[in-house]
Amino acid sequence: MLKRLVQAGFIILGGTLGIILIPDLLRLIHLDHLTLINNPYVAVVIGAIIFYMLTFWAVDYIIDFVKWMEDRIVTAPLTDILSGSLGLILGLIVAFLAGNTLNSIEIPIVNTVAPIFLTILLGYLGFQVGFKKRDEMTNLFTINRGNRKKEAETMDNPPLEQKSFKLLDTSVIIDGRIADICQTGFLEGCLIIPQFVLEELQHIADSSDTLKRTKGRRGLDILNRIQKDIPVDVEIVERDFEDVQEVDSKLVKLAKEMNGIVVTNDFNLNKVCELQKVQVLNINDLANAVKPLVIPGEEMKVLVIKDGKEQRQGIAYLDDGTMIVVEEGRDYIGKQIDVIVTSVLQTSAGRMIFAKPKLIEKAL
Repeated sequence: MLKRLVQAGFIILGGTLGIILIPDLLRLIHLDHLTLINNPYVAVVIGAIIFYMLTFWAVDYIIDFVKWMEDRIVTAPLTDILSGSLGLILGLIVAFLAGNTLNSIEIPIVNTVAPIFLTILLGYLGFQVGFKKRDEMTNLFTINRGNRKKEAETMDNPPLEQKSFKLLDTSVIIDGRIADICQTGFLEGCLIIPQFVLEELQHIADSSDTLKRTKGRRGLDILNRIQKDIPVDVEIVERDFEDVQEVDSKLVKLAKEMNGIVVTNDFNLNKVCELQKVQVLNINDLANAVKPLVIPGEEMKVLVIKDGKEQRQGIAYLDDGTMIVVEEGRDYIGKQIDVIVTSVLQTSAGRMIFAKPKLIEKAL
């Protein structure tokens, strides 16, 4: 059936080009005096026969191309098809307007063939622009829809500032503290859950490794809690970047397009966001900021539980999990001792306290 349609299309195209071009061609080679060939009906038949003969060579290639296009269209996301179609329509409108201008030129080749090439060229360019700008168009519609909803809810009391978007990564969802932060109301704006983050969570939850499976299910439970039990706006963005493989890279790219803020507890992602000039909120920084301050010279009682990496070091921990490196503390493993803080190291990955046993400090 498809082969017959292709052949019929070639015949119609050949007949149309025959009636348009054959008289001009005869005129150029000074054969326009041949009345039989110059007849429009004969020109249609000649053009149709020529293009029908071409189908014996080109029909297989065209059918393969059409089937390839059909497979691509069927598997393509709906947003890609709609955005590409919108760009194609705009390109064809521009081609139509330009073709009307060319029709006023009294040059046979220009006012007949040029509009066809313009239609093909501008239609292709319009489709490509619409397809490649689909994310920006979807983002524009998403933001506009969110703004309209917000305006309807706050018509009597206009908002003082635009809603901000907070994009959650996989690690901060699995961590779970984000739900408690949202519960307290310290995190404002709309929480964005990208579809590719959900897919990664589901992949982790389906893992054969018990630990990974537990983490993935915990992350899904945290998301359900945020959506159902916490009064905060949550939006799932069904958007992906096929040319990007890493989830973190997709998250940074999406944050750039939405002008949003990445919420994470991943130290490496934190650094990548800083390099890419993307705003980032690291909940480890928040946790460190609300910990009690420890200053050099302060005394505290700790339990040394293991030896450190360096020689004669001991390791202890505070109740909040902060690690204390006790110099010359290896001999006190398993004992509670008084130590004096010598220095504090603060990073996005956490806080580390260096101390010395009080007895040794006094002896010195």
